[in-house]
Amino acid sequence: MNDAQRHLPDDYAIRLMRDGDRPEISAICASVYPTERPYTDEELSAHHALFPEGQFVVEHLPSGAVAGAHFTLMVNMLHFHVDDSWETLTAGGTFADHDPSGHTLYGADLFVHPSHQHHGLGRALTEATRGLVRDKGLWRMVGGSRMPGYGRLAQAVDPDEYITRVKRAELTDPVLTAHLHDGWDAIIAIRGYLPHDEESAGWAAVIQWLNPGSPPPPDFDLSRVPKRG
Repeated sequence: MNDAQRHLPDDYAIRLMRDGDRPEISAICASVYPTERPYTDEELSAHHALFPEGQFVVEHLPSGAVAGAHFTLMVNMLHFHVDDSWETLTAGGTFADHDPSGHTLYGADLFVHPSHQHHGLGRALTEATRGLVRDKGLWRMVGGSRMPGYGRLAQAVDPDEYITRVKRAELTDPVLTAHLHDGWDAIIAIRGYLPHDEESAGWAAVIQWLNPGSPPPPDFDLSRVPKRG
């Protein structure tokens, strides 16, 4: 995780999640996503049991507090639709569909406590997961990006057109534009990613990062993975 650590100030450290982190993580989740149900202690315990090397936290060293977290699982996209929701891809937040033989790392959640934002913690957590993709020889990493600039344009612009215009820098989105600058590509819109996210009108973008050291799986063509009906 050395590459990830270099993105952090000296008083923060990135590490894997521990059992004792769970109450703090749930509290941060509730603070960052006030309209969503936070992870339960049982769910966080299950994530750790299923895929311990895929659950990262950033610790604020002076206080010993958890400042941010990034949770991942491995999936085989041939078992899903390209625009499946977070609920589907995480088995309702349980990660029960984690597939150790999968070729894609799914970034289920990344959040930083409001009092620790704007210190590069999100970037460091992203680099930690990209390091995991490289170490495991996975093809790519995918996730969902909020589009909080879309809500005010939803009546006039199709969500996929909005993504295209943000990628062309014709529009700037507070979240999606930042992901694009961080090396992600946006490939399609997701309906109902966070249903209560009014700023995004319930939409998000599927974002992906391809591992330059690993080719696509044999005979796998992402364009042939179906969309939801």
